[in-house]
Amino acid sequence: MPTVSYYRRTLLLLTACWLCCTTPLLAQQATTVISGRVTEAATGKPLSGADVFVQSSSIGTTTDARGYYKLPPLPAGTYVIAVFYEGLRSAATPLEATAPALTLDVALQPLEETLQTITVERKSDAQGGIARLQAVEGMAIYEAKKSEVILIDALTANLATNNSRQIYSKVPGLNIWESDGAGLQLGIGGRGLSPNRTSNFNTRQNGYDISADALGYPESYYTPPVEGVEKIQLVRGAASLQYGTQFGGMLNFVMKKGPEDKPFEFISRQTGGSFGLFNSFNSLGGTKGKVNYYGFYQYKRGDGYRPNSGFDVHTAFADLNMQLTEKFFLCLEYTHMNYLAQQPGGLTDEQFARDPRQSIRDRNWFKVNWNLMAVLMEYKFSPRSKLEMKNFGLVAGRDALGDLDRIDRDPNPALPRRLISDQFRNIGSELRLLQHYTTGAQPAVLVTGVRVYRGTTFKQQGAAFANREPDFRFLKSDSLASDHRFPNRNVALFAENIFNISSRLSLTPGIRYEWISTRGEGYYQVQRSARDEWGLPYPVTETMPDTLQRNRSVLLAGLGLSYKLHPNAELYGNISQNFRAVNFTDLRVLNENYLVDPNIRDEKGYSADLGIRGGTARIQYDASLFYLNYERKIGFNSERIDGIFKRVRRNLSDASIIGIETFAETDLMQWLQAKPTFSLRPFVNLALIRGRYNRSQESAYSGNRIELVPDMNLKTGLQFKREGLSLSWQYSYMGKQFTDATNTEGVVSNAIIGPIPAYQIMDLSGSYEIGRHLKLEGGINNLLNAMYFTRRAEGYPGPGIIPSDGRNFYLTIEFKY
Repeated sequence: MPTVSYYRRTLLLLTACWLCCTTPLLAQQATTVISGRVTEAATGKPLSGADVFVQSSSIGTTTDARGYYKLPPLPAGTYVIAVFYEGLRSAATPLEATAPALTLDVALQPLEETLQTITVERKSDAQGGIARLQAVEGMAIYEAKKSEVILIDALTANLATNNSRQIYSKVPGLNIWESDGAGLQLGIGGRGLSPNRTSNFNTRQNGYDISADALGYPESYYTPPVEGVEKIQLVRGAASLQYGTQFGGMLNFVMKKGPEDKPFEFISRQTGGSFGLFNSFNSLGGTKGKVNYYGFYQYKRGDGYRPNSGFDVHTAFADLNMQLTEKFFLCLEYTHMNYLAQQPGGLTDEQFARDPRQSIRDRNWFKVNWNLMAVLMEYKFSPRSKLEMKNFGLVAGRDALGDLDRIDRDPNPALPRRLISDQFRNIGSELRLLQHYTTGAQPAVLVTGVRVYRGTTFKQQGAAFANREPDFRFLKSDSLASDHRFPNRNVALFAENIFNISSRLSLTPGIRYEWISTRGEGYYQVQRSARDEWGLPYPVTETMPDTLQRNRSVLLAGLGLSYKLHPNAELYGNISQNFRAVNFTDLRVLNENYLVDPNIRDEKGYSADLGIRGGTARIQYDASLFYLNYERKIGFNSERIDGIFKRVRRNLSDASIIGIETFAETDLMQWLQAKPTFSLRPFVNLALIRGRYNRSQESAYSGNRIELVPDMNLKTGLQFKREGLSLSWQYSYMGKQFTDATNTEGVVSNAIIGPIPAYQIMDLSGSYEIGRHLKLEGGINNLLNAMYFTRRAEGYPGPGIIPSDGRNFYLTIEFKY
């Protein structure tokens, strides 16, 4: 039990952080406003959307539709003004800020020309497909945080199936579940957090929530097709201050926009592959006056690697961007996705060893219907201040149907199946204010915001018809095994501030207050034994009313530090408190393969990073040490109940995870030739992690390894690019993992617990552009046909071992008009 002094110290820390974030210093001095126009040197055409920023600082902006920009006022001093526009050579110009106003016009040259310019640090490694977030990007602060940006167009990978192993290959420390070979659902976690439907990340699309219920059920059944994604942003645990209570961090899919230099563009991508894969992706986009539009429709189907694993998917997205005035921007978005997938079920260890492609379940189905709506607004009060509001809503549902009995028992086709039907109705709004100002001689940035969120989940469970068809109806709709309504409410306030102590050193304190209310209302049925008048036992079904409610107020604080060793290298560190609320939906899942402790409590703790990163045109690197501390970590342990091993989900004990995450990539030809005609880029991504349960009252797992923490996670590869040709080879190795806190080694008959053995996979991909309108892509995933698995499921789509796909091929034809 924390003492009074503990709370006093915490309150003092939070108060200090709040004052640091929200109290601007009064001392001001003469400033300079730098403005100008960015054009293309060859044509003189103005460039809209070019990034203009002060190198090695958090100050930046973008050009408007006519190519004009204006930076926030800067104190007197010497600065390097950098300009980036994709497809043209970046430029950087030293400038002495002495007058009240200066004009700097920049004409960007084609990439093939050589300029006498200073190296620009932002996005210098776009060819490798990985970059870092700026100190301030959009309406958020990322100074001193561990971040990655995956640039989709620079990847040579299987985009048609959202191949996570390739797409996230340059993000250190991610553990990836491969539950299906079509990329229907993304499953990534890191640093000891479960990859299950990416539920430990705050998952967003264009900055707004896309998960089922961010508080009550934060699982992502919808994953944006990466063919329609421009970039993927990841921020680790320190993201809790701006994005809410989670340990994993923030994952944001930034969708593509229509081209700004033409009124119409049509792209069609057609993919065929192994196991009956067919994927058709078609998009339209363009700019007309002040309106930019983009939309796509994707259809995907396949038979799957195993029998009983076919799928049929439809996804559509529409985006309308309107620069209504010079100061006011409005965006309307709508996303729809629905799919039906048959699920082949899990396998026992013996069955997997004998034939990993077999399936002994043919009655399991999964259906998802997802509808996302968003209204995004931005208003610029001045070059120094702007306001953003994101309003979003979700109307969605998922139905899981099938036989969840132990996988080591023969299924009885005459018995009713189990149906779990969930409906999600969510609405939320986030308001952010970004303010540039000066403290003494240095620029500073403040971001404050408020979030209001209301989510409601309707969950029903009961018996369904005993056939093989995807018949998502309850056998008796008026007599369910359980029927619940889970309303959740959340109000949050946050503030974060960058203080530039000098041109090299910055401090970024932050604070967040959360009010969370989670409730559950409904009933569930229990089976008990009664005796008749002759004393003979008979089963009785009893309906139990069920009401749950928890309200809590949470205060989180954090601090980041950044020191620029030189323009292309940075030391960074941060420490942030974290919190994760218990999901009531977990408490009321009826599954004979696992139980949930009714006394389960919220998790809390903190995360910290310390690292060095940087890069030039020749090399890109990031090496960091991280530490995660959990109090009351939730996990699974195995217990023998009624003579059967079952998984029990509960607060196991305190835990700690420490690790090293490293990434390095270089272009060998930049070292060997003054003017290389092609690029040859090897990369290494290595994470070494140690996770242990500590201070546990249960000797069964005290000192044991934390589940889903491989001791080694390695990805390495080589990419070759020349003119329109690109080839990529990748090798992945994942160390051994455990799936329960007791670190069960032997074979358990129901296969829901046990080790996940180490595995290694190779992938090969290539692409070739034929002129301006045609492109071919193809490759082989799991080149050496490794037989492996990444998870043991206790429920859908299992239970048991879920085998990953063997060797498979794909070929894509892209046409652009």
